[in-house]
Amino acid sequence: MPTAYSLLPTIIAEASRLGCQAGCLTYKTNKGLIDLKLIRSWEDGYEAIIEKIVSRGDADTRDIENIVRDVIEGVRKGGDEALIEYTKRFDGVVLTPSEIKIKGDDIKEAYRTADEDMVTSIRVATERIEGFHNKQIEKSWDYQESDGVVLGQIIRPITQVGVYIPGGKASYPSSVLMNVIPARVAGVKKIIMCTPSSHDGINPYVLIAADISGVDEIFKVGGAQAIAAMAYGTGNIPKVDKIAGPGNIYVAIAKRLVFGEVGIDMIAGPTEILIIADKTGRADYIAADLLSQAEHDEMAVPILVTTSEELAEDVKRRLFIQCDGQSRSDIIKESLGKHGFIFIVKDMHEAIELSNRIGPEHLELAVDDPLKILDRVENAGAVFLGHYTPEAVGDYMAGPSHVLPTGGTSRFSSPLGVYDFLKRTSLISYTEEGLRKIADPVLDIARLEGLDAHARAVMIRRENL
Repeated sequence: MPTAYSLLPTIIAEASRLGCQAGCLTYKTNKGLIDLKLIRSWEDGYEAIIEKIVSRGDADTRDIENIVRDVIEGVRKGGDEALIEYTKRFDGVVLTPSEIKIKGDDIKEAYRTADEDMVTSIRVATERIEGFHNKQIEKSWDYQESDGVVLGQIIRPITQVGVYIPGGKASYPSSVLMNVIPARVAGVKKIIMCTPSSHDGINPYVLIAADISGVDEIFKVGGAQAIAAMAYGTGNIPKVDKIAGPGNIYVAIAKRLVFGEVGIDMIAGPTEILIIADKTGRADYIAADLLSQAEHDEMAVPILVTTSEELAEDVKRRLFIQCDGQSRSDIIKESLGKHGFIFIVKDMHEAIELSNRIGPEHLELAVDDPLKILDRVENAGAVFLGHYTPEAVGDYMAGPSHVLPTGGTSRFSSPLGVYDFLKRTSLISYTEEGLRKIADPVLDIARLEGLDAHARAVMIRRENL
């Protein structure tokens, strides 16, 4: 969903350098030129471009890190006063300490101005997201061995969570639901939310989504300063135990820098979609789904991998037909021009292998029998099966959180879920008999590691058994 920043700065240059060898073609739209790159796996330059996509997480952010460090330290030391100053400097919004927190009357006004059908749709989405995440609830467990030893795991929710919801190019009520509901289902005791305010205030549907999903307190601050405020606390904003939610590069780096002081969900990069299609794929559907991610941000990454040359050409044509009617066509065109690719591969095995290397945030299997190849998918944030499962349903209504690993991190991380807001504590209880049985192996390993005090802690008990 919401994007963070581009980590593919050299791909377009590489594709242009390869020229006709990589099948790169330029197409004209009503509003300018877009260089849409069509690349065949058997042609020169294919592997070089794939390597750059796979390494899209590499970026030098040291200059931005220095700025963010200063902001974090300023908020840590200056509290609300620094928060107000940074909000004025970066967002152009002047706040007083009493205006940082959203009041109950603001929520009531949001409902008063909202379209009832929109509110109903938010409630329907809430029910579906709750239903899915209720399946993820974990329970404490334990077991007893024959000698009376009890071992187990205690499950407890995190006490306080902060959720960041970006503003900027668009407002995202859906992101409120997708971040807050898993935390609430987990049993988090207090959920606060920070979101930047414009001169026109906060989008009413963001406030309504926060109210419906169970946010306890809302603060109209954004950027790195909001992350710092939730990590360290200010006069108005309480310190939390974990921060979740997407944002721009400043927010992403701020989350990384405060990790350790608080927990974080993940570092989100640009939104991504990779569609694997065979000859049964519908070009109009595929084009629409690629555009649905491209419209998020100029840095979004839309990719088609297909075994059909005919389908590739048809999708390419329909992309530009559909693009010119979109309200965010300028953003779409830049995304397609910089980061859009159509790869033609020899067979479905090669298509899945490529997808697993890239590890996309969203993976659509627009093929005749998606279940036949599903078991071979190893790295993806979410998988959408068949011709009638557009990624957009996952963004809003399907049920799983749309907060997904990006930048290839699906190799080792998972979608946001209830488990992200739970703590697990190991439970260990030994009896005299149980300790006697394992004393010698414990002593052996303690001595092997040269930790005599560890050995003594067991020996002193065994001497009294």
